[in-house]
Amino acid sequence: MSKLFPLKGIVQNYAWGGSSFIPELVSIPQEDKPYAEYWMGAHNNAPAQIGESQLLNKMIEEDPKGTIGTYINEKFGRLPFLFKVLDVKDVLSIQVHPTKVEAEKGFARENEEGIPLTASHRNYKDDNHKPEIMVALSEFYLLHGFLPKDKLKEVLTTVPEFSDLVEVFENGGYYELYKTVMEYTPAQVNEKLRSLVDRVMPLYNEGKIEKSSPDYWTAKSVALQAEGEDLDKGIYSIYFFNIVKADVGEAVFQDAGLPHAYLEGQNMELMANSDNVLRGGLTPKHVDVPELLKHVTFDETHPNVMDGELQADGLERIYKSPAPDFELSRISLKGGDQYTHTAKTAQIIIVSEGEATITEGDDTLTLTRGEVALLLVDANYSISTSSEAVLFKATAPVA
Repeated sequence: MSKLFPLKGIVQNYAWGGSSFIPELVSIPQEDKPYAEYWMGAHNNAPAQIGESQLLNKMIEEDPKGTIGTYINEKFGRLPFLFKVLDVKDVLSIQVHPTKVEAEKGFARENEEGIPLTASHRNYKDDNHKPEIMVALSEFYLLHGFLPKDKLKEVLTTVPEFSDLVEVFENGGYYELYKTVMEYTPAQVNEKLRSLVDRVMPLYNEGKIEKSSPDYWTAKSVALQAEGEDLDKGIYSIYFFNIVKADVGEAVFQDAGLPHAYLEGQNMELMANSDNVLRGGLTPKHVDVPELLKHVTFDETHPNVMDGELQADGLERIYKSPAPDFELSRISLKGGDQYTHTAKTAQIIIVSEGEATITEGDDTLTLTRGEVALLLVDANYSISTSSEAVLFKATAPVA
């Protein structure tokens, strides 16, 4: 039985996506619409295609032991990860992901309530948690957890529009602060933030604000709004959260409960096989404040931007995380290099730069930029290139 297959992912055209990066990467015609994500996985909402007609989720269901292996099948009962390419042109929604236990409870509850899976007001699309890790393909900016206490207090005391929140934070900490602003009515948000927006917009339009400043991202998000539209309470999160910059090859991990939002850039993203998102603003999509507040980790975050761990072969750099569902690595090859590996579960590999040839037994697959391969459990394979290549590999840790 062959253990090496070409894989074709699914493009997601969310409003915040860019226009050209993903079409150029995966060689599809570019139309007048946003291209936000390229899914390479077995999530039932958008399973990848194997060959002419086989879907990855069905392939795994029909032969779990021969595709993902006994260990992963018994532990997860599915391909445990979802692999994506993202092109973030506009600021994404403020969001948090539930734990596994809370996802199971929320999914069951909404099923019992008869809320359709496709309903716009549904919070839980499946029963899984969604920790995630990203590796930057370009200069990448994101919001990542609450600022440390001293930095947040400095923001509250130096931004005039936040002065009435200093006492709230001192008395009630992160929870009361965030709950207070998230429960503001649209009229209150407009009243409290209008002067801030009026102050930063001219500077943004003149190119006088650095991307390290929350003023920049506030102005960029407001610039996307229609004239006369209410200001978004997500603006508060821009000032309350860490603004993190990741350079090419650097990674950031985000666990359940950590509030975050992608701001700009392209990345490879690997997450648990889930589409559960609880939103907190900067989005036209459903925002459920009470449900969001149940799941946010109300503590300071000190961002950890990772370089990954270079392996003994000098070719593979693994970005370790505490998630049992996935492991992401970057493989960099030059002519004459040969990467060899035995897959302990299913693996998905995409070429991000150059051209590479994968050999497994009698099967050979040559991939150019943007092309993807699936390797099944127990595949003994090698990867080589005639010039240079960079590949990203998604798998799951096996004991």
